[in-house]
Amino acid sequence: MPFRKREESLRSRAGRAAERGFHRLDERLPAADAGKLLRKAFPDHWAFFLGELALYSLLVLVLTGVFLTLFFDPVMAESTYHGSYGPLHGTRMTQAYASTLRLSFDVRGGLLIRQIHHWAALTFVASVGVHMLRIFFTGAFRRPREGNWMIGVTLFLLALLEGFCGYSLPDDLLSGTGLRTADTIIGSIPIVGTYLSFFAFGGEYPGQQIIPRLYTVHILLVPGILIAMVTAHLILVVFLKHTQWRGPGRTNSNVMGQPMIPQWLAKSTGLFLIVFGCTAVLGAVAQINPIWNYGPFRADQVSTDAQPDWYVGFLEGAMRMMPPWETHLWGHTIMWNVFLPAVVLPGVLFMALYAYPFFERWVTGDRGEHHLCDRPRERHTRTGLGVAAIVGYAVLLLAGGNDVIAFGFELSVNALTWIFRAAVVVGPPLAFFLTKWICLALQRRERERLIEGDETGLVSQSIYGDLSEGRRAMASRERHTLLARSDPDPLEFGPAGAAGLSRQDRLRAALSRWYYRDQVEMPATPEQREKIAALNAQPHD
Repeated sequence: MPFRKREESLRSRAGRAAERGFHRLDERLPAADAGKLLRKAFPDHWAFFLGELALYSLLVLVLTGVFLTLFFDPVMAESTYHGSYGPLHGTRMTQAYASTLRLSFDVRGGLLIRQIHHWAALTFVASVGVHMLRIFFTGAFRRPREGNWMIGVTLFLLALLEGFCGYSLPDDLLSGTGLRTADTIIGSIPIVGTYLSFFAFGGEYPGQQIIPRLYTVHILLVPGILIAMVTAHLILVVFLKHTQWRGPGRTNSNVMGQPMIPQWLAKSTGLFLIVFGCTAVLGAVAQINPIWNYGPFRADQVSTDAQPDWYVGFLEGAMRMMPPWETHLWGHTIMWNVFLPAVVLPGVLFMALYAYPFFERWVTGDRGEHHLCDRPRERHTRTGLGVAAIVGYAVLLLAGGNDVIAFGFELSVNALTWIFRAAVVVGPPLAFFLTKWICLALQRRERERLIEGDETGLVSQSIYGDLSEGRRAMASRERHTLLARSDPDPLEFGPAGAAGLSRQDRLRAALSRWYYRDQVEMPATPEQREKIAALNAQPHD
């Protein structure tokens, strides 16, 4: 009995202490609101983990990058190498290259960490790109997430810059060839190009300042901006809540899924361990960027078969396909063959990415909030544009290795270049129309299934000898998904007709009709349409 009273007394005191501690914590931090965050619902579809794949790749990059920073020396002063790698004994090289060799051959685990870092960088850029494709094809960039889309595009741009800076730091012959290309691109900018090149390289190429400056940008400037923007991106995700696929019970006013604790946390932790484990295995068994094979950078030498990492390979391909156009004015040369593919093209590409949510809203006239994802086949024009862009990028990427392809398949480089020139013009429009045709065919097939049902594989014969195939009604969950989509109507001319509209309004109406033309209407009853409209119009809590 005394032990029970003592136990109850201890529990009571512990409870009061915990309550006092919680109140004191809540006075300083929003502890009372943390419970809502811990019970936040996360959609459990695999596509929503692509962003987390990018996040955990960035985490691996930070962890391995801290280790590499302790041993890398970003100095361009030259000395004679006498390290562990015998074939380069007595070779003059910069401290940057020598420290990378020392990191690879003399530091325990250094080569493994280097390769994990490089593989994680490729995974990070790829996962950011695929995540953006998911956002684009499902329409998750629409109101109220335009700002988050722009943050994502900026993150992708910063990831490209961060990758290029890290790729250039070892100062080997391959990365030096890339820096030579970068110097040419900077110098191609009219009027200010030469000044920008001198500023970046600390003098005439190759200069003595480019590696230390890239090092500062790589470990301090860009990572700081990346982490800040990732934090802002995640805060907006929590504030605006997740989009979700359509389904029974899912509307614009709720999010159905699994809570953060414990289901989402367990899955997310498992994903992080998978990312770290896969990059570690790749770093251990798959060699990447063996700088000792290339040797130190020499301004009078160029690495053969020089290929950049895949994420900037499209720029290399664009420059290789561009005709040798130049203009000479007042003693100055404007290199259109470099300026257009390497400066104008990526500028136009990223401006289009930034502006697309606002362009689609202007064309469609759709200003409502959207928290339910589109199925790509239901937005055939947007899906066609996305696939056309992917095909164009793929052609440019392949063109960046036209010399390697020509050597491997014993083809003419000139003939291959002309093939790629034709493909980059013909390929994207062809991909657009083919994708649109496939999307509309899939819509017609779904309409047929809604009307006639699914085939059972059974054939019956009437007493009169007629044969008919057996069909069953579509499952209610799938039927709801097909019928609960929102199809905005194309913008129409006003009562005054085309003559009463401005040129901009006529253009907008024409683009709107083009955007929604040929859309297949699903066989929903008026009552079902009213219910669908009510669900789609509900605000998001």
